[in-house]
Amino acid sequence: QVELVESGGGLVQAGASLTLSCTASPLTGRAYNMAWFRQAPGSAREFVACWRWRSQYTTYAGFAQGRFIVSRDIGKDTFDIQMNNLKPEDTAVYYCAKGREFGEECTNPQAFPSWGQGTEVTVPS
Repeated sequence: QVELVESGGGLVQAGASLTLSCTASPLTGRAYNMAWFRQAPGSAREFVACWRWRSQYTTYAGFAQGRFIVSRDIGKDTFDIQMNNLKPEDTAVYYCAKGREFGEECTNPQAFPSWGQGTEVTVPS
């Protein structure tokens, strides 16, 4: 059973940066998409970014493009997201997710069977 553990959340002021980390245990190999989603209070879970195992290319949601950067270390099986110029609307619980082996879907949360417990990010207005 794969366990995903996120860390790095907290309270930051608007305009600041924050890096969230996700570690998978046990080591899970290479042929999986990895993604970050987020869920604000009272809202549905929302796609943030996805690293594709086949191309090693990252897809970002529109709000994340240009502000957020993901990095994937296959050897350590970690998946981080650096979030810059944070805004109050980025306030949410952020979740790391691991896709199915050889899966291609990247933005639908139903395509990800493994999830971390979430880490909370708060950006006061």
